Amino acid sequence: MYFCSISSGSSGNCIFIGSNKTKVLIDVGVSRKFIEDSLIKIKNTPYDIKGVLITHEHMDHYKGVSVLCKKYNIPVFINNLTYEAMKYKLQEIKNINIIEKSEFSIGDLDIKTFSLPHDAADPIGYSIINSNKKISIATDLGYVSQEVFDNLKDSNIVLIESNYNEEMVKMSSYPYFLKQRILSGVGHLSNEECGKVIVELIKNFPKKIILGHLSTTNNFPELAYKTVEEILNRNSLKIGKDLELTVAHRNLPSNYMRI
Repeated sequence: MYFCSISSGSSGNCIFIGSNKTKVLIDVGVSRKFIEDSLIKIKNTPYDIKGVLITHEHMDHYKGVSVLCKKYNIPVFINNLTYEAMKYKLQEIKNINIIEKSEFSIGDLDIKTFSLPHDAADPIGYSIINSNKKISIATDLGYVSQEVFDNLKDSNIVLIESNYNEEMVKMSSYPYFLKQRILSGVGHLSNEECGKVIVELIKNFPKKIILGHLSTTNNFPELAYKTVEEILNRNSLKIGKDLELTVAHRNLPSNYMRI
């Protein structure tokens, strides 16, 4: 299996996952041109993409989906409540598939969805499985529920949100209501909470963990990484021994991995 974070952050999100036979994108929150160029860099093209999986209806997750999927006739997979919340944005796409069951397949990829606690119509994360290898994506969540944890714990690669530093949010120029939203149980996951979850995740077996969806205003890559590293160290866990830890770039393809 292959993984690449094409873009992961508050300004746009798109994740590439595939096998030798089947490739998909999770979200298209960046421009068609950016995706075209990014796929070429990892020796793929949009013609290789067999489906776009949408997590929820916030713009940083769907911004480029209509232009990309219309040009290349790529099927879109979306659950019903999310579709209803954004169908006016998808009118030009001919091939829309409503996800009716939590488990389905695209080519030789088995896909499982799970609910995320976030302030959207029906936000979901995805686990992609092929040949006993599993890659899971969980961003845009206010906390890690038991359902989310259970879907991440046996994954070989996990991209998990490490969105903000709590003090930076509190000291930011954001209006009060927005600060409360970010910090709430249906907002986003902090560096500290992310680190605590990772400690529990790697008790099963070593994993490749990618910190994703970092806020441009209330976080920066070195802080997210260092915060998680310190929490791991306090729990006698070492990067390089117990896990591989990296940070997804906000606006560049990064973390190209093969498992």
